[in-house]
Amino acid sequence: MRADEVDDGADNGQHVIASGYEHLFRYLTSIGTRDHVTFPKRSTLRWPDGRTVSVQTTGIGAVRSLFGLHPDASVGDRMRAARATLRLGWQALHPPADLADITTEQWFDRVGMPAPAREALWDWLALGIAAEPVSRGSAKVFANVMATGIRMGAKHRTLITIGYPTVDLDTLYVDGAIEFFATHGVDVRYRAVARRIEIADGAVIGVLLADGTVVPADAVVCAVPNSHVGGLLDDLSEHAEIYAAADKLAATPIVSTNLYLDRPLGTESAFEGLIGGTGVIDEVFDRQIMHGRSTDRTWLYCLTTSGAYEQIRKPSDEIVDEQMALLRRYYPAAADATVVHAQVVKMPKATFSQTVGMDSLRVPQRTSVPTLVLAGDWTATDWSATMESAAQSAARAVDLLLN
Repeated sequence: MRADEVDDGADNGQHVIASGYEHLFRYLTSIGTRDHVTFPKRSTLRWPDGRTVSVQTTGIGAVRSLFGLHPDASVGDRMRAARATLRLGWQALHPPADLADITTEQWFDRVGMPAPAREALWDWLALGIAAEPVSRGSAKVFANVMATGIRMGAKHRTLITIGYPTVDLDTLYVDGAIEFFATHGVDVRYRAVARRIEIADGAVIGVLLADGTVVPADAVVCAVPNSHVGGLLDDLSEHAEIYAAADKLAATPIVSTNLYLDRPLGTESAFEGLIGGTGVIDEVFDRQIMHGRSTDRTWLYCLTTSGAYEQIRKPSDEIVDEQMALLRRYYPAAADATVVHAQVVKMPKATFSQTVGMDSLRVPQRTSVPTLVLAGDWTATDWSATMESAAQSAARAVDLLLN
């Protein structure tokens, strides 16, 4: 996305990447961009009074982080947090029968997670995973991701950690793919709107486009968001069930802001979690640290708000004013900062909804037609709504076609 006022190309939202994203890394390796992801050893949590806590993301320090990071946590709080964390891990691997029927907040209460630990880490972590506040998010979704992380950590004998791309998202995901397609003779049809996947005698025969033409095909991977699958599968006998599940999954809004300031905020890490900023800002990403961006003209900070049900309805100017007011509470250096330019990106259907009862609705990649498979982060995978979920679904879909 262009920000012409400051002559910059900005992303539509910041991505973070977990070290356990095996299928995503397989994709990045195939297009030659795997080296553009880095994993810092530390991150930062920040409180409204300016206090910060450095979070170690590797080694034994990362384990200690799970047991209580709040600067005001007592010894008793830390012991209770350690016990509750072990209970979470056990129940993630051995889920109670009703876990799909309760919120993440109810799960935290059940295992006895103390308030300081929730404030400092767990509520914030769950929000990032499910893009929903803990009062709405499904405990089953969070548990599934925890279980996947634990199993992968045991398999590779290392903790799952969080990293970020050191380049823009076009460079990371798209440019290498376009080059790969050109090298291998792949025909990519841009802005070719598909209307229906045509099936005859139990096999795919083509894809009907909006202009009435048909693209012949002997196999199809239908990889669209749950909000766009309606109509494409009308020739499939089970289309009604798939459409119903896709509709019930609904959508969760996310708001991203590219904020260009006339001075630095004073961040300590590439990305910082704002404790208590839920509903206005969850995280602040410093593009200077992440990308080595020049500050000759402006400083760029990328802000994210997950589960932005209230914010999504506000005018962009009001969103920026609200975000700047919050930043001034967290960053003293922001007191006199001027907004040179702001680019608010509203995504009302950013991900499928991951609230209570939704996880069981995710459909498998296999369909009743062997040459038609489904993909997308909303289909059944080991992950929540992430790039890894999308990549894993694609790998499973292709395996079904090839085998």
